Amino acid sequence: MDIVLIGGLWLSGSVWDDVAAALEPLGHRAVPLTLPGQGDGAAAATLDDQVAAVLAAVDAASGRPLVVGHSAACTLAWLAADRRPERLAAAVLIGGFPSADGRPYADFFEVRDEVMPFPGWEPFEGPDAADLDEAARRSLAAAAIPVPEGVAKGVVRLTDERRFDVPVVVVCPEFTPAQAREWIDGGDVPELARAEHVDFTDIDSGHWPMLTRPAELARILAEAASTVETRAQSTA
Repeated sequence: MDIVLIGGLWLSGSVWDDVAAALEPLGHRAVPLTLPGQGDGAAAATLDDQVAAVLAAVDAASGRPLVVGHSAACTLAWLAADRRPERLAAAVLIGGFPSADGRPYADFFEVRDEVMPFPGWEPFEGPDAADLDEAARRSLAAAAIPVPEGVAKGVVRLTDERRFDVPVVVVCPEFTPAQAREWIDGGDVPELARAEHVDFTDIDSGHWPMLTRPAELARILAEAASTVETRAQSTA
């Protein structure tokens, strides 16, 4: 199965290198994306540009792909489910949840000179970065790409209720499946509260498991692909 990999804020497609290498022997083709404005030099990119890049990858996939979003890009994976509900095998959400219709995509940190730079490690102290040593922190911060304002402040638009039929897998790194269920049941994640098929899986990592637990994350993604394939065959 083709597995489209979408990194969160400040990340280019290279963040998935180790996951992609681990997926190939498991029988899957990794499609890591470098999003407009996050590695291609398009400083004026917008949220619509990033959505278009994700949809282009979905449309080019062989068969129905697994679309994986990390952190803020969980919303991009969900936007793909909204725009192409018939094309997705499932949406996998790592360390984040989709924003609701009408909400800003990722207006989390200060914008300076029309970009939102990496804010340093203070906002991520605790479970988010607990498994990153100092060398890893320096490397990630040095590679961080400021996110264009047009992406961070873009408004999410969801229009097709068939998205709720797309299977979802929530991968829980710095939080637990129990916490994720509590947030969804408590109304903090309205999109997933309406989703028909939501599974949860844990991974013992911080917020960036593609860097600290790439082989384990690849195994989780391969298992998700196998599960949705089996489910599809049983309902065919």
